[in-house]
Amino acid sequence: MLVYPSGLDLSTSALRLLRRELTARRRRIGTRWRRLTCGRQALMAPAHLRCGHTFAQLAVGFGVGLATAHRYVTEAVDVLAVLAPTLQQAMAVAAGKAFVILDGTLLPIDRIAADRPLYSGKHRKHGMNVQVLTDPFGKLIWVSPALAGAVHDIRAARSHGLLDALNNADIRCWADKAYQGSGPAVRVPFRGRWNKLSVGKKAVNRAHAKIRALGEQAMATLKSWRLLRKLRCSTTRITDLVKAVITLELTAST
Repeated sequence: MLVYPSGLDLSTSALRLLRRELTARRRRIGTRWRRLTCGRQALMAPAHLRCGHTFAQLAVGFGVGLATAHRYVTEAVDVLAVLAPTLQQAMAVAAGKAFVILDGTLLPIDRIAADRPLYSGKHRKHGMNVQVLTDPFGKLIWVSPALAGAVHDIRAARSHGLLDALNNADIRCWADKAYQGSGPAVRVPFRGRWNKLSVGKKAVNRAHAKIRALGEQAMATLKSWRLLRKLRCSTTRITDLVKAVITLELTAST
């Protein structure tokens, strides 16, 4: 296999965080020797998440075995996933914002037609549903655990306790029509055909759409991590992968 140098468009602060956490983990479990240093292992995980490099490519690029590359990346992802913000922490951050934006997205996966619970009729593909909470400028605040793609957005938000948290804290939230009936804190557009809406309702829906459009920046940020564009791993690992991405993204943006 040919090997060539490659760049990684990620802040060094994210790399330093991961290296520090990996060093602490090695000391905690009493590791005496590893094939790669903490710094090299810390570089391997973002290369997998950000660039979507396979374990085979990472093994050749870093000069280790395939199993070692898989083990190192899995360990780094687990370390990062623990650092991801919880819902309670996200609510504390959201309480300091003028409002937040809620939306759901589908992370595509490689599944066959027989896996109906993972199939999203809305997107017409298999995937995992994640709920995304952003600030008024489209910056990520929190991303939910991944659920099967067949789960509707409002049902997913309820199952995570997100809607109850928003309503109990009285945090103003803008969302699309899929969240109709989410509670007083969640504002959604007026329903109905456009030509049958009143002039006032049309104006409200236009303003509502402009606000929610900022949330699309967060979706673009999430999908800039190439691994999340097409996941080819076990669905039980997707939540940790998403949490690892959020940890790195929030660290890089601070």
